[in-house]
Amino acid sequence: MRLVIAEKPSVAMALASVIGARSRRDGFVEGNGYLVSWCVGHLVGLCDAADYDERYRKWNYDDLPIVPEKWKKKILEGTKKQFGILQTLMNRNDVTEVICGTDAGREGELIFRLAYEQAGCRKLVKRLWISSLEEKAIREGFQNLKDGSCYDDLYRSALCRAQADWLVGINASRLFSVLYNKNLKVGRVQTPTLAMIVERNQKVTNFKKEQYFEAHLFCRDLEAVSDRMNSLEEAEQLVKQCQGKRCQITRDEEQTKTVQPPKLYDLTTLQRDANRILGYTAQETLDTAQSLYEEKLITYPRTDSQYLSDDMEQTAEELAELLDGDLDFLELEDYEPAVDRTLNSSKVSDHHAIIPTSQIRLAGQKALKTKERNILYLIESRFLMATSRAYIYESHKCEVQCEGILFHMLSHRIRQEGFKAIERKMYLFFGKKLPEEIHQMAEIRLLEDYGPCRAEVQEKWTQPPRQFTEDTLLQAMERAGNEDLAEDTEKKGIGTPATRAGIIEKLISSGFVSRDKKNLVPTNDGNVLITILPDEIKSPAMTAQWEMQLNQIARGEADAGGFLQGIIRMLKELISRYSGVSEKQKEQFSHGTKKESLGSCPRCGRPVYEGQKNFYCSDRKCQFALWKNDRFFESQGKKMDAGTVKKLLAKGKIHYKDLHSQKTGRTYEATVVMADSGEGYVKFNLEFPQR
Repeated sequence: MRLVIAEKPSVAMALASVIGARSRRDGFVEGNGYLVSWCVGHLVGLCDAADYDERYRKWNYDDLPIVPEKWKKKILEGTKKQFGILQTLMNRNDVTEVICGTDAGREGELIFRLAYEQAGCRKLVKRLWISSLEEKAIREGFQNLKDGSCYDDLYRSALCRAQADWLVGINASRLFSVLYNKNLKVGRVQTPTLAMIVERNQKVTNFKKEQYFEAHLFCRDLEAVSDRMNSLEEAEQLVKQCQGKRCQITRDEEQTKTVQPPKLYDLTTLQRDANRILGYTAQETLDTAQSLYEEKLITYPRTDSQYLSDDMEQTAEELAELLDGDLDFLELEDYEPAVDRTLNSSKVSDHHAIIPTSQIRLAGQKALKTKERNILYLIESRFLMATSRAYIYESHKCEVQCEGILFHMLSHRIRQEGFKAIERKMYLFFGKKLPEEIHQMAEIRLLEDYGPCRAEVQEKWTQPPRQFTEDTLLQAMERAGNEDLAEDTEKKGIGTPATRAGIIEKLISSGFVSRDKKNLVPTNDGNVLITILPDEIKSPAMTAQWEMQLNQIARGEADAGGFLQGIIRMLKELISRYSGVSEKQKEQFSHGTKKESLGSCPRCGRPVYEGQKNFYCSDRKCQFALWKNDRFFESQGKKMDAGTVKKLLAKGKIHYKDLHSQKTGRTYEATVVMADSGEGYVKFNLEFPQR
């Protein structure tokens, strides 16, 4: 009997159906010589500090650093039943082989290995490594099982990452919490990410905008602009000279430019596009992509590759044929797929890029949940763009003379629209504004008179850098530490494609970062925390270096023990350097906290503020609160965030066109009305539009 262990029940069922295990039991499925069971995420984790010594329940400076001589693990609360089922199955006399079928990545390997070791199992392990839950991929995966020892280095890297996070999180959090008399969560990856957000916010805050003026010249499809001027009078005088006069294009620098199609999606680029185009958070995109993967509609989403392996040429060609003309929002013209540019085995590590599966032929995409449908449309469109022709255009950098005054004009003319035709239709489908395009003239005619011209002054201001959105923060996290690296050097980055979304959510739930529409901005506590922390803890470049070392450990090119010893040395030096702070320094976290009122309390009229877990009335006796994990909103596929609370407090209701019922799976339009009785929990009712 062979025991297959998946990461989630849904994946276990997909595997079981293919290998013929169909008899349901308590916590597993049986049949055709197989037992198929599952984890529920992590079943086993590293022990807490207090599990090593009772004195660690209290946070004291003198106890630091806390470094386990021998790492202990424990079964996590809430998963004991399923772990017990797995332990029994692994140790059954008739089980001769255990097949690791958890997600094919670093974290999936850790989930299985910890459970396997905790169960005291010593049986032969095989590894199932697949990128799709399609029947064909599963069958091929079972036909090509590898010995579990082939992934020992991946496990060492995963365990090393968990231990490093434990060491930094436990010791640095306790050190600075004790010093500043405030519960401060410090993390190996989340703190450098916070530092990036704080630095960007400081640049925005400290930016001093400067006014300037431009003269613009218009004539038919010609639009030219002057050099910048600091004086309004100078700009008005220039406009006066050119108003109603004629002009000539005196110089035209023409270049033919080619923009190659975008690469296929990895998880980070998918999250970035979903944030920019659809407004989805990175976590929402990851959760949705995971759901599509489990529904067999896309390949494995937690990938950092934007290519397919060379042996997938036929798969790519079949997919191109399937998608051509099959998408109701795209009517493709002159689409001649060139899948070869998406193939490069040397740039595929654990998993290839995210692409749709052939299962979409059978799926009713319109019946999917709104987010699932939108993410699938993005992935389908991206595949079509990646296999389309290049975008080719003429770039014209022109000089325009009017009354002896020099103006400038940029123009272009499209020679081949290529993938841009698909991109344009995709944006229009989502009802979004197209990315900016350069002014296009029908024809550039040198030394020919244009006129009479219209001239006007335009007031302009220099623009500050933009706050991070999840789109731009993900990009910055991916590129962290790469500034001084050559093109062919291994890139660093902080976090991994699979963990970056969770890092952002942790910063928000910890109260260090808040969402301002699409922007991510630090709170006062976030600003102060980065001010007091040393570079060893907050440096994105150093954390990126650590991440690169973990990747080297996964490939057997670096030693896990040496990596952890380096972390321990850094922590010991840090603790000896920070032995105490002044009372004035401790007060930093209580000063400068300016909370924004989200509106007036419907019970007493006092301001309502955002807390860590809820939105509360400033008069604590009032007890009015709206909870961030409100079950009603979650059941409708919505979040109780600051924007929602502002609308509820202002109008008492909020209208949605895309509520989603978890019970029925139906998407519908309705108005959520706040029904507050004046005491206890706030309730909500639904009002449906009259037809």
